[in-house]
Amino acid sequence: MSEISKSVPSVKSAKAARVSRLALVGGVAAGSVLLLAGPAFAHVSVQPQSAPKGGFATVNFKVPNERDDASTVKVEVSLPTDHPLASVMPQPVPGWKVSVTKAKLAKPIEMEGEKINEAPTKITWTADGKGIEPGQFQQFPLSVGQLPENADQLVFKALQTYDNKEVVRWIEPTKEGGPEPENPAPVLQLTAAEGDGHHGAAGDDKGGAKTTAAAAETSASDTTARVLGVVGIVVGIIGVGFGVFAGRRRSA
Repeated sequence: MSEISKSVPSVKSAKAARVSRLALVGGVAAGSVLLLAGPAFAHVSVQPQSAPKGGFATVNFKVPNERDDASTVKVEVSLPTDHPLASVMPQPVPGWKVSVTKAKLAKPIEMEGEKINEAPTKITWTADGKGIEPGQFQQFPLSVGQLPENADQLVFKALQTYDNKEVVRWIEPTKEGGPEPENPAPVLQLTAAEGDGHHGAAGDDKGGAKTTAAAAETSASDTTARVLGVVGIVVGIIGVGFGVFAGRRRSA
């Protein structure tokens, strides 16, 4: 009888240990989901991430708010000067004023048989309302062209200003094969021209449909990442709570 009594505490200890391990695994899983879901929408980015060379494209600069106690009230995007874009047209965004800064080109460029002596160098969006509040993001659409044929990518350096005067500089280059910098600059990859090289131009329904589909797919992916992140956090919290409650009950 005494041997049976001695074995009871060891059984309880084993069960308590298993419960503790389950709780720990649940907490680690929740943390992993946070790490995986975060980068999916943490940086200022350009979407879609690629466009054909030599044509026109509609791109969106996606700006998330990364602060819990401040709102984004100003966004500045510098356009590449090594490969200037002769045509840049912003789409109106409710609650935001937009201005386009132009400068003379050191070397004129030709577009559709016409020489261009100046080109846009910066787009500035300024909130005339609350701006991008904590937990939100905003997209700023641009129609750009003619995309260069002698480049593989376009780098757009961006500045994000909060209402507490903090400025985040998304200007760091991403080196191929290297780790992603803390504040990477948005990059538009340029792919081989399709057909006559004018897909995505204004009035081209096929190009517009492709751009819309790509933007929709990216938006769906971001939504999925957020949903999975929230589900993982909830499951992790429930697992931790159950582990603690079960551990106390077993100890009692």
